[in-house]
Amino acid sequence: MAEESGIRLQKALAQAGIASRRAAETLIEQRRVEVDGQVVTEFGTRVDPAVSVIRVDGERIPPITAHVYLVLNKPRGVVTTMSDPQGRPCIADYVQDRSERLFHIGRLDTDTEGLLLLTNHGEFAHRLAHPSYEVSKTYVAEVEGNVKPGVLRRLLDGVRLEDGEAQADTVREISSIKGRTLIQITLHEGRNRIVRRMFDAIGHPVKRLTRTAIGPVRRGNLHTGELRELEGKELGQLLDLVDL
Repeated sequence: MAEESGIRLQKALAQAGIASRRAAETLIEQRRVEVDGQVVTEFGTRVDPAVSVIRVDGERIPPITAHVYLVLNKPRGVVTTMSDPQGRPCIADYVQDRSERLFHIGRLDTDTEGLLLLTNHGEFAHRLAHPSYEVSKTYVAEVEGNVKPGVLRRLLDGVRLEDGEAQADTVREISSIKGRTLIQITLHEGRNRIVRRMFDAIGHPVKRLTRTAIGPVRRGNLHTGELRELEGKELGQLLDLVDL
């Protein structure tokens, strides 16, 4: 924590929309605010909002920054690129009114719909996509056939693919009708077409696939084709997950 540089902690909390300056003083007085791992007890504490790790009641407050963090509910049939020489619908079509130079974090197959993160923060994107940080991703898959519990269990135990074993963190059947089963699956890796290949390996090809969550980010009421900024709590949790 810097003594003479930066801005007063109360002002940083107010700028982040956490509380008014007076209410921020109450939070500090109640020892509910941490800066860089230390509980703050002095009203005069100064911070650099772009660098300091600030928490209120243990929850990370995202830094004040010029970076943008967006989530798109990608429609089926849209190519996960920022341009397409063949003229197919692509991600750029949904951010035309943004002035920032954005890029997508990871990708979704053209035939897969659901959540995709976009940003102009290079290090954040690099870390979030890196397998060492093991950020979980949740999908809902409609697959061919009625999947027996023992077969579904194979996804948890691990299935062998041409590029190594793949294993789900969680898997559960949502519903089943004749010839079709709806399954929710969560895993923390992002190899190319990993979910589709895992279901192929157990003999139940995917007919339709939707990504419904990336770490703490949930689809919620975000309609297909809609874009929104990440909420402060979501972004704070993601920053923690990738050690930023």
